This record gives sequence, C-alpha cells and structure tokens, in this order.
Amino acid sequence: MTSYSIADLDNRLTPSELMPVMFVGHGNPMHAISDNDYTRTWTRLGQQLPVAQTIVVVSAHWLTPGATHITDAPKNPIIYDFGGFPDELSRVRYDSVGDTDVARLLARQLVEYEAELDKQWGLDHGTWSILKFLAPAPEVPVLQISIDYSMPLPKLYELYGRLRAMRRRGVIFIGSGNIVHALGRAKWHGGGAWDWAQQFDADTAAALQERQVGKLLDPYGTWAEARIAVPTDDHYRPMVAALSLLEDNEQISFFNDSIDMGSIGMRSFVTV
Repeated sequence: MTSYSIADLDNRLTPSELMPVMFVGHGNPMHAISDNDYTRTWTRLGQQLPVAQTIVVVSAHWLTPGATHITDAPKNPIIYDFGGFPDELSRVRYDSVGDTDVARLLARQLVEYEAELDKQWGLDHGTWSILKFLAPAPEVPVLQISIDYSMPLPKLYELYGRLRAMRRRGVIFIGSGNIVHALGRAKWHGGGAWDWAQQFDADTAAALQERQVGKLLDPYGTWAEARIAVPTDDHYRPMVAALSLLEDNEQISFFNDSIDMGSIGMRSFVTV
C-alpha cells in the first residue's frame, strides 16, 4: 500500500476561494434523459460554478446504517439503482474518476466517526442524474459520501459539518435528495401539488432562509405535515448535509422551487 504523509495529502487540495454548497432536489430518475425546466436550470447553474478541485456528493441513495463510507475507486462505476424505467435510462453514461488522496483527506476530517474508504460503490442515480447536467464532462475527481441512516439528524449535522473547511480547498459539496418526498402519494398521471406538500415545502423553505437549524433537525416535532411529506427521511438527510456545510450568516438562493408529481419537492438551493 502506498504511504502518504499528512503534508502529501494536504498538498493534494490547495487553498482556494470558498466553494459553493448546493442541495439539489433530484426527483424522478427520468429527469436524467429529459429536457425540462429542472434540467435546464441544472445546466445553467453548472455553467456558473467556479472551477473546483473535487466534487463531493451526498446522495439519498447511498445509505450505510451504522457507518459512513467514502468512495475511493480510481474510476467511478455507474450504478443503475432503479427498476421499471425505459432501457434508455440504463444506457446513460457518466465517465468520471475518483481520487484516493482526496478520499483519505475527507476520512481524516471524519476520523472520530470512523469513516471507511469504499472501492465497491460507484455513482448512484442520485449523483449522476444531476451531475450529467451540472458537470457534463468532469475534469476533476467526483466522490460520494454515504449517509449513516441510523444516526439522529443532529448528530448527522455535526458529522458533515466537520467537512466545512474543505470548501476552502477547492471542494464543491452537493446534497442530492428531496425535502418533500412522499413517493407513495405521487400523482403519476398529472395533477397539482397536495396541500400538505406545499405547506411543508413553504415551512422548510422559510426555516432554511432564516437558518432555523433546530427546526430543520426536528421536522417531525416541528411541523404536523412532516409525517406525510417525509414518511422516511432518507431523501431529507442530504439537505441536512448541505445545511451543515454552510458558514455562519451565509446566504442561499432557491431554485426549482416547485412540487413535482404532487408530492415530490424539487426545491433546491445554492450558496450566494
């Protein structure tokens, strides 16, 4: 095994301007092969992002209960983690590389949480379906960090917050999920948003804008609609990850702030 000194690892990511943090509502996998308002917004935002040294994504589709994993394969395989969709979706390619040095740097920030390097996982659709538009031809490494699904939200917030300094080392962080995610109540054949979905979306948006972290880390104890809008919080957790990476008093800007299919909140944000 190659031996790396701390100095070698620190030299891998050099000091930079403060890189942005994004939370992206990724929604239906079909967006990956669609041309719509959501995907056009992703493309436009991607063109405005500064040049990064690494892109790190926390996706709702990599859950590792009881542990935190970081990808470190030299080349990222694509994971088609869905079923019942057209074959075209399973032919989407997204060629990108990983970086063991960067994975070790991230793991060092999370040493108290015993983060593990993982060569088996690739990029799941929560990652490649949005990066296909945000960074269609990545020239920098792309990594994923998993979600410990057994960890309470306040603890998860603390965990990802340990990575905040990496934003000044050329790392763009992206959380990929959906704040409102009630797939079982989706309107597959059209129709407007459910009232409870709109209410929960509006309430969490206000809390994000006002940085009411306590409320956002206790959605079920704060908002009555949470039990319907977030029946399981796997897609909510990437928003918590992005929230934890914001600096004090840092402002965010919302985009794609609509409800898709009646019950899938596409609301997203980026630092400004």
